[in-house]
Amino acid sequence: MTFMLIVLTTTASADEAASLAEKIVSAKLAACVQILPQMTSVYSWEGEVRRESEHLMLIKTLPEKYDELELFIKANHSYGVPEIAAVSAERASEQYLEWMKGYLV
Repeated sequence: MTFMLIVLTTTASADEAASLAEKIVSAKLAACVQILPQMTSVYSWEGEVRRESEHLMLIKTLPEKYDELELFIKANHSYGVPEIAAVSAERASEQYLEWMKGYLV
């Protein structure tokens, strides 16, 4: 059974998220990227607890695209260590998966 991945990353601005999303979809590394509104992230960095505004990106892709997508995000992201985490969606509608495969494969 085919399944999809939802890859999460955050950006410092909506403009960066939009630019990165367009590049990812244009490169056929994902079929869809959703950009959520500004949120607050609290995290540890260089020995300090920090609080920053960020935008969460939900990147919908297939497992075979993950390695290339991870490299692409690292090469095109403004953060030195961007969040790149994949969640497996073991169940998704067959129509959605077929649409993704039609675009990505």
